[in-house]
Amino acid sequence: MATPLSASKLVAILRAEGLTVHEVRNWRTHNRNTKGPWGPVNGVMIHHTVTSGTEASVNICYNGYSGLPGPLCHGVIDKKGHVHLVGNGRANHAGLGDSDVLRAVVNETGLPHDNEADADGNRHFYGFECVNLGNGRDPWPEVQKEAIEKVAAAICRHHGWSERSVIGHKEWQPGKQDPRGFTMDGMRRRIADRLDGKAPKPDPRPDPKPAHAPFPGSGFFHIGQKSRVITAMGRRLVAEGCGRYEEGPSPEWTEADRRSYAAWQTKLGFRGKDADGIPGKSSWDKLKVPAT
Repeated sequence: MATPLSASKLVAILRAEGLTVHEVRNWRTHNRNTKGPWGPVNGVMIHHTVTSGTEASVNICYNGYSGLPGPLCHGVIDKKGHVHLVGNGRANHAGLGDSDVLRAVVNETGLPHDNEADADGNRHFYGFECVNLGNGRDPWPEVQKEAIEKVAAAICRHHGWSERSVIGHKEWQPGKQDPRGFTMDGMRRRIADRLDGKAPKPDPRPDPKPAHAPFPGSGFFHIGQKSRVITAMGRRLVAEGCGRYEEGPSPEWTEADRRSYAAWQTKLGFRGKDADGIPGKSSWDKLKVPAT
């Protein structure tokens, strides 16, 4: 059993393992802690997303969907081997699983067959969704599998766990098949080999705060969305002479934000549907919205 990693520490140990880490929107405070306890933590659980495309997969895992609010995991591992952190705390990823499996993870012994659903996995496991359709045909690039290995090893090393603290969703909850396309025994052997090697030392310096807000994805911008990022965006649009606000930017996405952003897209030379007022990565990066 262990105390969950802080957001800053998680970023530090993943980057020390050589991973490229993206911090998505307000992930550091995005969780389901009001719905149940988070911790003590006992292991790492691996899933596949049943989706394709990094941006769409990250947005789904951050936001969730009807009946299952996000975050749906702590991080998304894309096919390039990048890690996108979407939640910090309790996440809707594991659900109820077999208490005998949990006991085996705690004791780091062989896993029994998962034939019950009587233990709260969202409390006890870090969860990582890996971008894959899960149909048995969608390939798993080596760089993606290496990233899974590195993520799991970094967390296990920090907590003093062995590879036996890493399981697949299919080994936890009856009826699940993820991750499909590689074996968890094979992945655990990879993790064990990495843990047996020379452990990289985390950088003792604090993680620098990025100067500009990363692009949160087009799906982030919809009526009802509230965020300090939207206020910062609006202020930059006003500074660029593209403000179409009557009362000034606010944290809530409105039609005035859309018209203002359309003016910015037009200023950049975009036309037609490319100037519809919904931010895209290219125009967002040029706007240089300050990090909040």
